[in-house]
Amino acid sequence: MRTVWSTLNKLGVPITPVIWQRFFQMMLDLGRSEVGGKARLLFALLIIFLFAINGLNVLNSYVNRDFMTSIENQNMDGFVFYAVMYLLVIGIATVVAVLYRYAEESLGLLWRKWLTRHAIDRYLDDRIYFRLHTTGELTNPDQRISEDIRALTATTLSFTLMFLNATFTVVAFSGVLWSISPLLFVVAVAYSILGSLLAIYLGKPLVKLNYNQLDREANFRSRLVHVRENAESIALLRREGRLKARLRDRLDDLTANFQRIILINRNLGFFTTSYNYLIQIIPALIVAPLFIKGHADFGVITQSAVAFTHLLGAFSLIITQFQSISAYTAVVARLNALRDAMIQERPARSPTVEFSEDCGSVAFEQLTLYEPRDGRILVKDLSLSIPAGICLLVRSTSESAEKALFRATADLWHQGEGRILHPGHDAIFFLPERPYLPPGTLREVLLRTGQENGIPDWKIRASLKSLTLEHALLKAGGLDTEQNWSDLLSLSEQQRLAFARVLLAAPRFVFLDHPSRSLSECAVGELLNLLRYQDITYLTLGDAADDPRFYDRLLEIAEDGSWRLSPPGGSKTIGNNSGAAANVTIPKASPKPDGGPP
Repeated sequence: MRTVWSTLNKLGVPITPVIWQRFFQMMLDLGRSEVGGKARLLFALLIIFLFAINGLNVLNSYVNRDFMTSIENQNMDGFVFYAVMYLLVIGIATVVAVLYRYAEESLGLLWRKWLTRHAIDRYLDDRIYFRLHTTGELTNPDQRISEDIRALTATTLSFTLMFLNATFTVVAFSGVLWSISPLLFVVAVAYSILGSLLAIYLGKPLVKLNYNQLDREANFRSRLVHVRENAESIALLRREGRLKARLRDRLDDLTANFQRIILINRNLGFFTTSYNYLIQIIPALIVAPLFIKGHADFGVITQSAVAFTHLLGAFSLIITQFQSISAYTAVVARLNALRDAMIQERPARSPTVEFSEDCGSVAFEQLTLYEPRDGRILVKDLSLSIPAGICLLVRSTSESAEKALFRATADLWHQGEGRILHPGHDAIFFLPERPYLPPGTLREVLLRTGQENGIPDWKIRASLKSLTLEHALLKAGGLDTEQNWSDLLSLSEQQRLAFARVLLAAPRFVFLDHPSRSLSECAVGELLNLLRYQDITYLTLGDAADDPRFYDRLLEIAEDGSWRLSPPGGSKTIGNNSGAAANVTIPKASPKPDGGPP
């Protein structure tokens, strides 16, 4: 077995005994799951059907033998009897084969649904999808969840049943073939072993090539999806030429790899085709002399051909299924890589984000954030506490520092150290620079999951009216009509709709990522006034052009990660990272009587 694992690793596919242990554990988990009872029942039925099919095949070989012997002896009564028996066996075998196929497909679908649900849950838990996207440590996780799991469940079940069927066939037909000719039995075993060794030698490059082909196909498809999702922008900017070149590069890449697969299959095909043709003549070459010498009936020749074909087919699974086995091995390795990536722990140096419902502030304690690629310091020893009611503008000459602080507060940045405290994800919202509105109804977009029936329509309409989004309601066709919002609304309208969601949820804090880049200065001022009016404290990543009058404090982060806290528009420093000024708590400013900018 060590030789097998070593060979696969040399081929570039990381198949190890641990992977197969996990694989078998996965099947055991299916049996213990909520659908385990149905899965076990279907598998038991499949085993029963396999026994029945092999028994019918053995019975059919004897019926066929006596049928052919009746023809040789010109025995009309025997001919009619065995013809009826032949049709009866075929009829029963047809029913069993159809039920067997139905049970196999039902079990495969049940397994795929169960495994895909678990993969989706894990993929979306703890923002694993975001980590895989930002780190780029794993290619095409979406394809692995959809296509590879489908291939894994269907092919695993098929191979399992195939090998079980081969085992039953060997047991059923070995005695038949030995009783006809021990020499023919020995020839069948030797021929299958020699053929399997040659098939492995000729086809071993397919394992690595199939592994690569799956990624190349997914990369090409992702580029096509990119064109569809950005059709308007591409048309306006006339970027078709460059995209066409990139698509052609992806196409050339996948076709070049597939061409190598075709060449290997051609060489393998020369061998397997001739191998299968010889199966038809070998039994006659050995058994026909027995008939000629009078040592066997004529029907024994056809019976030996049937038994030899079944037995050799059972011994030759590696030859007949080598292409499928190589593709299957690649799928197992890719899904194992997905599992490893999803269970990967955070780095040792990672900010600790703590939630407390009683916390009335957003606090940073000795927070240092690093650039993940080169380890450069983006934010250095940030220590301050921002209580509710104090609105903060964050500026930096390094946009990477701003993004790192935004993501770390949202528990999405794991390169750093220190401590972040805030009242929890239900009490603090994060609005990215480019708003995200998932496909669905307007009600689903505006309200949290589970609250669709908890907020009356009049309140939703009032929120939309306060943001001058009545026309968006008309475009949407009401609150309960499903739409693709990125196509229906402009970027500015999408941003306002995101603000409407914040107003309806009424969190204690909201962290905004450069809202002035998609909205006018006047529109941003109106929205910030609405937030302040509803006692929602906002922290904003801003640019030099952002009006500081809407904020109580200004946090400036330098290129080297040092920081300075001051009143907006003032030169007085309230805090910085020069040791003595650490752990600054901002005193709450006096509320403005008109709810406008301070």
